[in-house]
Amino acid sequence: MRHKSKSEIGKALLNWYDRSRRELPWRAPPGERPDPYAVWLSEIMLQQTTVAAVKGYYERFLRLWPRVNDLAAAPLEDVLKAWAGLGYYSRARNLHACAQKVVAERGGAFPAHESELRRLPGVGPYTAGAIAAIAFDQPAPVVDGNVERVCARLLALETPLPAARQEIFKFVGKILWEDRPGDFAQAMMDLGATICAPRAPNCLICPLAPFCAAKTLKPQDYPKKPPKKARPFRRGAAFVLRRADGALLARRRPERGLLGGMTEFFGSDWREGRGEDWSARRGRASVPCEQADWRQVGEVDHVFTHFALRLSVFIADAPPGFSPPEGGFWLAADELHAAAFPSVMRKVESCACKAWDLHAPIKPA
Repeated sequence: MRHKSKSEIGKALLNWYDRSRRELPWRAPPGERPDPYAVWLSEIMLQQTTVAAVKGYYERFLRLWPRVNDLAAAPLEDVLKAWAGLGYYSRARNLHACAQKVVAERGGAFPAHESELRRLPGVGPYTAGAIAAIAFDQPAPVVDGNVERVCARLLALETPLPAARQEIFKFVGKILWEDRPGDFAQAMMDLGATICAPRAPNCLICPLAPFCAAKTLKPQDYPKKPPKKARPFRRGAAFVLRRADGALLARRRPERGLLGGMTEFFGSDWREGRGEDWSARRGRASVPCEQADWRQVGEVDHVFTHFALRLSVFIADAPPGFSPPEGGFWLAADELHAAAFPSVMRKVESCACKAWDLHAPIKPA
């Protein structure tokens, strides 16, 4: 990168931002003070999730719970239902816990400083910096995936991620525009999202092109990444039991762990090393009703962050007089659309319902 002062970089970036800033539901108009609740809510939702995916959920949450006090008073089950389909469900539990803590300990007022924000459930270093900078104009470095990409290209960093993150964080701290830290943070994010894109950066119109060391190289080769590890593959089985009135048998997952607190169908554990014929041989070991006439109707695939999953789907009609096993409950047909099913269970539901030819697949709420 050509030697330039941070004032030159910041000035070029903010001049571009003032002309080209994105309009987002949670972003305050120019000159208006951002709402800390809106900033916090959006930042939690945006963790490892795209803006396009978040917009509808964000607007729905604000309709349901316009203030942090409203969210804190809501049942966790309702929060999980509203979150269903967005993924990374620990965020929803932390969101609810954080709202309750802010209301109980601070009367509904979010703290302004990073150190205090980081004491809140679900608020890590990045989220604390983003809230401090955007909502309270604190001079906090904010580094998300977009900012990592911009800075890795500005510096032409040969160190791959995640090892390069500390160097990038220090660099952002050096060039941070302290008079407008919130706008600076959002400008860096917007630049990475709209111009300094992963595969097709538009260097011709980039306001930071004069300072970019990667511009004359191959910008799309930055940031460097270590070789990808093979994603583990697991298999399991899901059992969808139907009552005569169309209700389906479900249960709630444990609060802690993957998909914690969400609703699911009964099924086996999910393990590596199972062969293609596993379902036919041993997949029925964890059926919720041994007397039912189970039949396999298909398979569904789902990819989690750390592993890929294939579930064999079995369906059956409940025999007369059947009572749900411990932890089980019936979901009426008109309740299914609002149930707190994660995406993988929506796929199971769709597969089962197609087999029964009951109705079109229900999309996540």
